[in-house]
Amino acid sequence: MSVRYSRYLPGGIFISDLVLLNLSIYVAHFIEYRNYLPDVNSSYLIILINIVWLIVSAISGSFKVKRPLWLKDNVNRFILTLIYHLLVVFSVFYFFKLFDFSRLVLLIGYGLFFCFVILFRSALFFCLDYVRKRGYNHRQIIIIGDEKIAERLLLSFSHHPEYGYDLADFISEDQMLSMSEDVLTKKLLGKKPDEIFICYRHLDGEFLKRLIRFGDDNFIKIKVVSDLILSNNAAQLVNYNNVPVLHITSHPEIAMKIRFLKRSFDILFSICVMFFGAPVFLILAIITKLTSKGPVLYRQERIGRNERPFYIYKFRSMRIDAEKFGPQLAKQDDPRVTKWGLTMRKTRLDELPQFWNVFKGEMSVVGPRPERQHFIEKIVQKTPNYKKLLRVKPGLTSIGQVHYGYAENVDQMCDRMRYDLIYLQNISLNSDINIILKTVKVMVQGKGK
Repeated sequence: MSVRYSRYLPGGIFISDLVLLNLSIYVAHFIEYRNYLPDVNSSYLIILINIVWLIVSAISGSFKVKRPLWLKDNVNRFILTLIYHLLVVFSVFYFFKLFDFSRLVLLIGYGLFFCFVILFRSALFFCLDYVRKRGYNHRQIIIIGDEKIAERLLLSFSHHPEYGYDLADFISEDQMLSMSEDVLTKKLLGKKPDEIFICYRHLDGEFLKRLIRFGDDNFIKIKVVSDLILSNNAAQLVNYNNVPVLHITSHPEIAMKIRFLKRSFDILFSICVMFFGAPVFLILAIITKLTSKGPVLYRQERIGRNERPFYIYKFRSMRIDAEKFGPQLAKQDDPRVTKWGLTMRKTRLDELPQFWNVFKGEMSVVGPRPERQHFIEKIVQKTPNYKKLLRVKPGLTSIGQVHYGYAENVDQMCDRMRYDLIYLQNISLNSDINIILKTVKVMVQGKGK
């Protein structure tokens, strides 16, 4: 794939999304009515859906592919666009009282559209990754400035050939000082770069302005690389009245769109589980009541986001006097657990009532598991980093539970915490769905305790 074709990629994705949207609707119409020819009302609906998608997609830019390639970022932008699209479409339905359409067609259509686009995006990114690793679809770059910073940048590019960058030239600071600005610009233009990376320790502001103007005039992207080295910290560039300030933190702020996506997903997922799983809830409640003395549900205070206490709900899996000697963690072959409770704990069915906590907003489907104040105080004494987990909503399931499991003592709780700290650095809807699927696998295999 030649570089000159890259400019057509966003337009191709934009058109393909529109095609997949219409394909999904027509397939859904066929599934429901066994024909592809919509009636008048359905035709108006399809036109509305197309117009809204064109507008929302154009505004959000979900069809744009940026370097470096990050599939999850592109998918997140698409999901956010889809949510906005649904909100606008259903708002029009409600405002104009347009209810003469099949809800099932919309449900199937949007479900197919989501699946088609995810498959298409995954295949596209796989192909782009492949062709760039093979040396195609590359961009020519020039690096100017500090040699050590340039070496780090080139090392990063060498480890990630899928970025698709080829070094056309490197101009050191000493070389720049020995030539006039006219000679420098002629040399830059002679290499015909797509992007120029400026590696600096001490950069002259006026010179940078001239370089940026030079890039704008010649359609060359100018990118500035600082001498900072970040490990697991997150950085965000904030502009204070034309003064760029790099905000660095070890506990990055979760973007508004991620919080919106997580909350929307939590509400929809919890409603679906509680509605469609109502018969299962009833069966579990009856068996719990018949197999041991005590209430069906167990309520316990836990600490949530920003250290706010709330009550978590579970199907009771232990005897009613399980903690008569104070707070204790469950252990292997714990005598306090009932026979039926052991089955529920292995399949984690005892956690299902917590979807009510998720619906109320006290918890999320995925997040660090909430603990009691008694154990939090002990954990913080050993690992103060635990307090970072209290900045986000606790979850019904977590990456720590999936990869580590239940903890039987404070040391194990500290070990499991490391997984949750990694999750904080990579919060996204994609990772949440992946954790949910792994949790289902644990439930089916009965590996809980």
